[in-house]
Amino acid sequence: MDNATGYRRSAGSARGEARRRELLARITDDVAENGLVDFSLRRAAKSAGTTHKVLLYHFDGVEDLLRQVVFSLRERRIGNALTAVAASSSTLAGRVRAAWESLRDEETQLRRVLDQAMGLAMYDPGRYAALGHGASQQYLPTLVSFCPVEWPDQRKHEVASMILATLRGFLVDLLTSSDGTGAAAGFAALLRAVEREETAS
Repeated sequence: MDNATGYRRSAGSARGEARRRELLARITDDVAENGLVDFSLRRAAKSAGTTHKVLLYHFDGVEDLLRQVVFSLRERRIGNALTAVAASSSTLAGRVRAAWESLRDEETQLRRVLDQAMGLAMYDPGRYAALGHGASQQYLPTLVSFCPVEWPDQRKHEVASMILATLRGFLVDLLTSSDGTGAAAGFAALLRAVEREETAS
């Protein structure tokens, strides 16, 4: 990945913001299809049909661009899960099941790209820590919203954190195992734990 500095970032006008979103969408589509390996400003510029100088006008370098691409991909994942949840039961367990089925059935490439982002955060936290920290900040509010409204905020946060950490492990298992039976068995146990938590209300 290349670093580049010295160019002025877009001032944030309505026209500039629209252009930035257009570029980001094209680059995000490229990353979703081709992954993060060899990601650079030049590759991003090629996929967006522009130059790296134009990208540096709209983004604060390659790390900023990468962070926004990963954020956009997570937003796609969250949107897919929320669509599935909207058609599910009103219980916490039912919402967690629907969200997991959406995650389990999503495109392998999307899952792989988001795992690559977490790998970068672990491999080089000095440079990519935001990719890791940003994940929890994005996912937790959605999982908190699944919890019964009458629960205290701390309880919602604790249960949502448990669900998030567990589902992350299952997603890794799906990528690294041949049949996903471990993730299926683990999810059944998680669902029982969520159901017990819910009935203890």
